[in-house]
Amino acid sequence: MKTHYYLGWFNNFFPENLCRLLQEDITDRKSLAMITSNSSIYEDDCATERSWLDQAGIMFDEYHLINYRVQKKDAQTKIQNASVIFLLGGNTLKQNGFLMEYELSDSIKKSSAVVMGASAGAINMSAKWLCSKSFGYKVEMSSVYDGIGLDNFSVLSHFDLENNIALVQSELSLLSEEINIYASNKDCAVRVKEDKIDVLGNVFLISHSKIQKLDETLKF
Repeated sequence: MKTHYYLGWFNNFFPENLCRLLQEDITDRKSLAMITSNSSIYEDDCATERSWLDQAGIMFDEYHLINYRVQKKDAQTKIQNASVIFLLGGNTLKQNGFLMEYELSDSIKKSSAVVMGASAGAINMSAKWLCSKSFGYKVEMSSVYDGIGLDNFSVLSHFDLENNIALVQSELSLLSEEINIYASNKDCAVRVKEDKIDVLGNVFLISHSKIQKLDETLKF
C-alpha cells in the first residue's frame, strides 16, 4: 500500500493528528533513509526533520543520511532497503539535481516504503514543479522541472501563500491547465494513501487556473 506525505514546514513539532497518522502508517521501523537537499554540505545533519519524528515517538533501528559522502550504488541500496524515505527541506534545485545524478527516482518509486518530503522534499516528490523567481529561486526565466512523480500532481510547499494568492494563481495558471497543484505553507500536510487524499492545515488546490481552499479531512 503506497503512502506518501507531502509536508510543509513545522516550526515546532508535528501536530497530534499528524503524529497519529504517522504512527498508524509507519509500522516497519528498521531503517530511515534521509535524502539531503544540500548534498555537498556534510554538516547538514537533518536534526530538525529528525526531531519531528523523535517527538512523534517514531524511532528507527538505523538512520542513513544520503549525500555525496555516500557512493551512488550504496545510496540506491539504502533507498531500496528503507522502511521510510524522507526527502529533507532546503534547496529544491540542488536536491532535484542530486536525485537525477544519483538515479534515485526509480528506486524511490519502486519502493514499498512510506515516502515523506518536507518543503523542498515535498516539491521534488511531485510529478512536476515550477521553478520561478517569484517563488524565491535565483533564476531569470521560469522553468518546469520533473520531480520523482510519486503522484500525478504538482506541489508548492512552504511558500507564503496566504499573502500571495493572486501571484501564485497567476504564476501557476499555465501548469494548472495540465496538472492539479496542491499549494500550502507551514504546518500543513497532504497524505496520499492508495487513491485517498487527506488534507491537514491550510491547503489550496489550483486546477485549470482556478484556486480553492480545501476542507481539512483531519483537523489539527
